[in-house]
Amino acid sequence: MKHLLSIMDAKDDFEKIIDDAIEMKRNGYEKVLKDKILAMIFEKSSTRTRVSFETAMQKLGGYAIFLSKNDIQLGRGETIEDTAKVLSRYVDVIMYRAYSHKNMEELAKNASVPVINGLDNEEHPCQVIADFMTIKEKKGELHGLKMSYFGDGGNNMAHSLMLAAAIFNIEMEIVSPKKYWPHERYIEMARKIGGKLKIMEMNEEAAKNADVIVTDTWVSMGDEAEKEERLKAFNGYTVDENIMARAKPDAIFMHCLPAYYGYEVTKSVAHGKQSVIFDEAENRMWAQMAILKWALDKL
Repeated sequence: MKHLLSIMDAKDDFEKIIDDAIEMKRNGYEKVLKDKILAMIFEKSSTRTRVSFETAMQKLGGYAIFLSKNDIQLGRGETIEDTAKVLSRYVDVIMYRAYSHKNMEELAKNASVPVINGLDNEEHPCQVIADFMTIKEKKGELHGLKMSYFGDGGNNMAHSLMLAAAIFNIEMEIVSPKKYWPHERYIEMARKIGGKLKIMEMNEEAAKNADVIVTDTWVSMGDEAEKEERLKAFNGYTVDENIMARAKPDAIFMHCLPAYYGYEVTKSVAHGKQSVIFDEAENRMWAQMAILKWALDKL
């Protein structure tokens, strides 16, 4: 049984998943998940994750059930263990969007069907698979590129991007205030698999000769109480035309959305000619289709 709790869970099949997503987008797909049921548990609100998973499942012939924490007994104190055991009797696969990675692991430990991490406080593997699908579409390859990430280096996107970059031998640059550098565990994981990882505070060399520029919100869901502190700490880390000018002329700009213009990125960059954010958003659906096929052994 395959779980996707971390990008590392799909390490050996990462490019195969990406290539399948690109193939379906270009040439169509079959309804290989006919009569399969996906349960989607959401502790956090969502636009792209919910719509892309629900649409992906329907395109492949299956059906998706949306469950907010207020719709099920998990929100009233039922244990994650019992929730996992019960849902496993009804559905073929579970997608969980959680606040806690420990809860994600607990659900997977007790489920008898595949569990897919739709985001938690440590990783966002589904988004990063869509991101690397987008990079391959735009660049024609993944291996040997340079990626520069600006902003909160300790959030789920930074962690998953670091690991994915290491898998594909991409030079990864995390540009972040020191207080918000990546968790040491993820640094060690990335370097253990051969990651070319640099972590630094903002400087004039950041993004130089980069192929891909990435950022994310400075205030993730669950960090709202730290908003003022974070806005002050990240002042000067906005991805603007000056940062894009340091990168290669054909560099692309990426953001998993939602974007807060004037903070982590200017609108002129996000909606500019180098931006691929809306292709990236669309690719969530194609990537989700490939992930679901992979999890259910239909790839």
